[in-house]
Amino acid sequence: MGHHAVRAENLDSVRLDLWLWAARFFKTRTRAQEAIAAGHVKREGDRVKASHRVKVGERYTIRIGPYEWQITVAALSDRRGPAEVAQTLYQEDPESHARRQAQVAERRAQQAAAAKPSKTAIDRARLRALKRQQRAP
Repeated sequence: MGHHAVRAENLDSVRLDLWLWAARFFKTRTRAQEAIAAGHVKREGDRVKASHRVKVGERYTIRIGPYEWQITVAALSDRRGPAEVAQTLYQEDPESHARRQAQVAERRAQQAAAAKPSKTAIDRARLRALKRQQRAP
């Protein structure tokens, strides 16, 4: 078994905060614990504690900022590895994935609409205005 492989043997359950960290939903276990305590992580609709033991097949809803994941645990690990390995630890519901992608696209469109023009664009607009002013009788 490789260095970053998922350690599924010998694990029948893992602490929720540890699993969320290993699955790369949170950068630290402390952040995972805070999210769990705040009620942003639910197992099949119910609040859980950080010490809750995660088992394969359980369904969770995880809210991070404006985004929400609905996932099913596919494998257990108590080690944080590369993102490619972390993604094998869970299966996201297709509706959840589609909803999040739509939110991301909407948010990007809003940011693009609200983006300030570049200095070059401002300079070009000023130059055009100056030229119009000089041509006017």
